[in-house]
Amino acid sequence: MWVQVLIDPVSWGLIGTLIVLEGLLSADNALVLAVMVRHLPEDKRKKALFYGLLGAYTFRFIAIGLGVILIQLWWVKVFGALYLAWLSFNHFRSSGASNEPKEMNKAGFLIRLFGPFWGTVAAVELMDIAFSVDSVLAAFGVSQKIWILLLGGMLGVLMMRTVAGVFIKLIDKIPELETTAYVLIGIIAAKMMLSVFHIEMSHRLFFIILSVAFVGTFIVHIAKKRISFH
Repeated sequence: MWVQVLIDPVSWGLIGTLIVLEGLLSADNALVLAVMVRHLPEDKRKKALFYGLLGAYTFRFIAIGLGVILIQLWWVKVFGALYLAWLSFNHFRSSGASNEPKEMNKAGFLIRLFGPFWGTVAAVELMDIAFSVDSVLAAFGVSQKIWILLLGGMLGVLMMRTVAGVFIKLIDKIPELETTAYVLIGIIAAKMMLSVFHIEMSHRLFFIILSVAFVGTFIVHIAKKRISFH
């Protein structure tokens, strides 16, 4: 079956489509993951993302294998949407209560339960599960062939981790990206919850929102630098 997929030009076209789709959907995911591991020492950030990568692959295999069932499990979307909404709300509530910068999950339940490193890894895994719901459902809209879905999905997850590594460095230089990450988490939560009621946000509209958020962040950062310079 793998041989047929690898020698079929149509299959490669579908795989390419999935990679692009995963890339567009994972840009915001990567930013969020970068924020989640930011509080760790630099040498442990990559380890946390690597362990998260293994978990993401495992869940992606399971999710694709149970894809037809997953599509029908509305409560999976509800759980994911509520979890993401809580993260976004909790960040802005904490920010309003204190002027000190906050880092994701530093004092969270998982951190207290498992410690800084493994607590962060567990949080990354939960985020992977929440994010993977949208990605897997979108992938099933492109193809129903399991091997195409697996190969395209695995390459997409790898892309997300690569982009997350870039965002880690960007956040250190542009701290406003952290706020952008939480805004996007809220938008993703709303998008996921709306899909429960069969109200779908188009990928084009979501990409436009994502682009506006990033451009706005860079404009705010440049404006702040100019004000502080003067």
